[in-house]
Amino acid sequence: MSKSSEQAAGGGRVGFVSLGCPKALVDSERILTQLRAEGYGISPSYEDADLVVVNTCGFIDAAVEESLEAIGEALTENGRVIVTGCLGAEADKVRDAHPGVLAVTGPHAYEAVMAEVHRHLPPSHAPFESLVPLGGVKLTPRHYAYLKISEGCNHRCSFCIIPQFRGDLVSRPVGEVMQEAENLVAAGVKELLIVSQDTSAYGVDVKYRTGFWQGRPLRTHIQQLAEALGSLGVWVRLHYVYPYPHVDQLIPLMAEGKLLPYLDVPLQHGSPRVLKAMRRPAASEKALERIRAWREICPDITLRSTFIVGFPGETEDEFEELLAFIEEAQLDRVGCFAYSPVEGAAANALPDPVPEEVKAERLERFMEVQAAISADRLQARVGRTLTVLVDGEDEDGAIIARSSSDAPEIDGVVVIEDGEGLEAGQIVDVEITAASEHDLFGKRKG
Repeated sequence: MSKSSEQAAGGGRVGFVSLGCPKALVDSERILTQLRAEGYGISPSYEDADLVVVNTCGFIDAAVEESLEAIGEALTENGRVIVTGCLGAEADKVRDAHPGVLAVTGPHAYEAVMAEVHRHLPPSHAPFESLVPLGGVKLTPRHYAYLKISEGCNHRCSFCIIPQFRGDLVSRPVGEVMQEAENLVAAGVKELLIVSQDTSAYGVDVKYRTGFWQGRPLRTHIQQLAEALGSLGVWVRLHYVYPYPHVDQLIPLMAEGKLLPYLDVPLQHGSPRVLKAMRRPAASEKALERIRAWREICPDITLRSTFIVGFPGETEDEFEELLAFIEEAQLDRVGCFAYSPVEGAAANALPDPVPEEVKAERLERFMEVQAAISADRLQARVGRTLTVLVDGEDEDGAIIARSSSDAPEIDGVVVIEDGEGLEAGQIVDVEITAASEHDLFGKRKG
């Protein structure tokens, strides 16, 4: 359930369950903001809610199962449930499992969700802007926020069905994005995490149309947007950046300190044949050349990526190509998944599926190789002074922070050993004294 628990201004109370990726989290925040604008209260428990909205994920089988379980729990505990999100695009699947739901809407269907809330729990008065925080209702801590710049995706990767859920790329107007960013900064946000299905494609659907911000023209283009965001005086971190050639233009901005030197690039594999089968860019050697060039321009850049092992038809030699690729690339942060068939994905029809036990064995071998790489790269930071953003205390009372290399929840942390008195949102310098396989440890500098 949402942790937000504001009282309703005379209206009903809505419980909220948000599942899935940061893009879905932004969808949840937008719905919650509209609910608060219309005077609804947000309930932290099922029993105090007049109805419950469940924002689902449907990307892989495990996510579908989690979403269906969450819907079932909400029905059991509350009984009045509206379903939205990616799994909502398959309404029959939801209704077959849970015929008692009040309504089912698809992903980023803000208006449809609100229409269903109005139908089943009418608002008591017209919206009042004063009921809404300047930055909107957020499900993240106060000091960082996700900023979604577009919906949908123009790629047709054979393992992915996201375009079936979310449609083709639709870029948000650049002035609207910048206004939201300004509001978030004014509300106390210290780090903006830029997300979309394909961040580097921002603006291609509108042919990089010119918009306006602060009375001056601004192109709907990722480089122009990044420069504008970098002028707001907060950390700006880019996620889901496909390696188009114009991404090279972002690296000097990182070297100049306008953007965090952090790039999240989904590379997926190192074998040209497997990449072609995935319908991904297949020139892995060019990817290595560009990584080397990026590091020459910005030596402190942190590179994160994701990979899939056990894709249909992947041979042992092709898996070895992948291992050779990550050895050469020396990426800082890596996620890896064993291929899982997704209903409706084109890859399901490919021949020669890899046995489950082989997938598991390859995943283990991959992670062993990458763990050693990541540990070495972290160890190289010992003795350096890093600027970090404090996140707060962990369950053991230690003060946890993140450097420019650490995105929240998916990367490691910096444990500040003498961090007593530091509060979430503070930015301090820390001298790194030790490193583990995933995290850094240090003491305040000066």
